[in-house]
Amino acid sequence: MSTPPHLSLSRRDLLKLGAGSATSMVLPAVVADAQGNPAGARAPVLADVAFQVNGKARTLQLDTRVTLLDALREHLHLTGTKKGCDHGQCGACTVLVDGRRINACLTLAVMHQGAKITTIEGLGSPDALHPMQAAFVKHDGYQCGYCTPGQICSAVAVLQEVRDNIPSHVTGDLDQRATLSVEEIRERMSGNLCRCGAYSNIVDAIEDVGGTRA
Repeated sequence: MSTPPHLSLSRRDLLKLGAGSATSMVLPAVVADAQGNPAGARAPVLADVAFQVNGKARTLQLDTRVTLLDALREHLHLTGTKKGCDHGQCGACTVLVDGRRINACLTLAVMHQGAKITTIEGLGSPDALHPMQAAFVKHDGYQCGYCTPGQICSAVAVLQEVRDNIPSHVTGDLDQRATLSVEEIRERMSGNLCRCGAYSNIVDAIEDVGGTRA
């Protein structure tokens, strides 16, 4: 297969173009259909997705490639859930799905048909804060606030994991019930990054709600 002419320019040609030469380069026309899709491109596959978000039944018709994060932010306009790295490395998009925390950027919306999803908007409101939200305010567990929704959702899930006796990587004795030690909190919250470095205050807030802070 021959190389398109616009991809086979010589170094001399590129230098001429960069110097403002009158030399022109004609790019091949891109043929598109009536919807603006490139010729030969497949139309997106759509699917109806029904789930419960913050206690309300919601049904969306989505491209099957849409992530849960984009469904929440772009389609339901629940922008409290933040898009950080978009690679599952920062935790800013953490939400609760059927009571368990997940990175919403790493999962497709169509995978959660019938699920119960809770975002930061569903935990509490300015007039009725969730205990974890109130603790973050009390202990100054945030600075810029960008990662805070994910931190709070994750922290709520951490307390539930301990109540359910789910061990972590640092749990020393699997025959004993999990405890809410500082070491456990730091390990369980390690997937949520805070560029402002409010980690010690976040630990204080979780200890407060968990009832282990002196």
